[in-house]
Amino acid sequence: MFLQCAFAAVMAMAVVFLVMPGFLPYLKKLKFGQTIYDLGPKAHLAKQGTPNMGGIVTALATVFSTAVITVIVGIKNGWRFGMENALWPLLFITVGCMALFGFPDDYIKDVKKDHEGLKPKQKLIGQMIVGLAFSLYCFLYVGSDVILPFTDKTWDLGWFYVPIMTVLVMFITNSANLQDGVDGILSSVTVIGMAAFGVIALFFAQTIAVPDRTPAGEALYNAFPMTDPKAWFRPVSLMCFALAGASIGFLRYNRHPAKIFMGDTGSMFIGGAFVGVAMLMKCQFLLIPIAFTCIMSSVSVMMQTAYFKYTRKKTGTGKRIFKMAPLHHHFELSGMKENQIVLLYAAVTLVLSLIAVWSLYKFY
Repeated sequence: MFLQCAFAAVMAMAVVFLVMPGFLPYLKKLKFGQTIYDLGPKAHLAKQGTPNMGGIVTALATVFSTAVITVIVGIKNGWRFGMENALWPLLFITVGCMALFGFPDDYIKDVKKDHEGLKPKQKLIGQMIVGLAFSLYCFLYVGSDVILPFTDKTWDLGWFYVPIMTVLVMFITNSANLQDGVDGILSSVTVIGMAAFGVIALFFAQTIAVPDRTPAGEALYNAFPMTDPKAWFRPVSLMCFALAGASIGFLRYNRHPAKIFMGDTGSMFIGGAFVGVAMLMKCQFLLIPIAFTCIMSSVSVMMQTAYFKYTRKKTGTGKRIFKMAPLHHHFELSGMKENQIVLLYAAVTLVLSLIAVWSLYKFY
């Protein structure tokens, strides 16, 4: 299984390297350039016109590698490719997030030159549709319980599962979108975070396949109702490593100074991948450490907005906690270089991802 996952990563990386050299000049020809927000960091004004929507290539490479290897391995092992196969929900959540509100948002911003993009209401409706459909699928085919880290137990949410998970999909996709504000930052944390989830998927598959299971291993086996749990986790692990590989390839063009931006097209795809693989493995709580920097991007915006409104109501003058939100812009305005911010976020993600993997390995 590990070799298949490594091959998925290499294949996805190769697809990015093959497609991007031709895709970049094509975007420039179409004038699909990023419109920079006037109120953002002044250093970003120099990035005006940089080609956007590079996430299309990351998504293409990930989907192609995952689908091809899953089908080849599945045919070889006699898998069924019905609704109980994890490939389909993975494609739905990732491509759905990209197609319904990622790409349209970029298109309006970059082609129509309207910085606002999709209206907030339109984006929320799209996220709600995808989140609700995916949550219902997981409720029916995966179950309503979630694994509690650092224990061998699960927490059954019952009927509350669907609304809570719908909100989770909306929150994580928006968080990934907010994270993508510095050259290479989202790609970097995606490489590490997806590798961590990929290792967890491999670990679950191997643990479930062991004939003489420990009580914790037996509990893990019973937690997944699908006919062949081992086959269930393989498409998940392939998707994780394929996206990690594609993100490494994309970093070749997205690291500072970026030659191309990911855009909402890519960030929404990545957000869908993070929340999708977590829900399919019942590891929603592990999004807290593995996607910590993405989550803090959203939290910092909510804190900034709430504090500004509170102080304006109390004193008549709104005050801010951060120099600018999301948090990475606060660090940028505090004097940190973009590469320093990326290294900081990558280091934090690496440490917390190792803890997340260990939290399951310790008990299973």
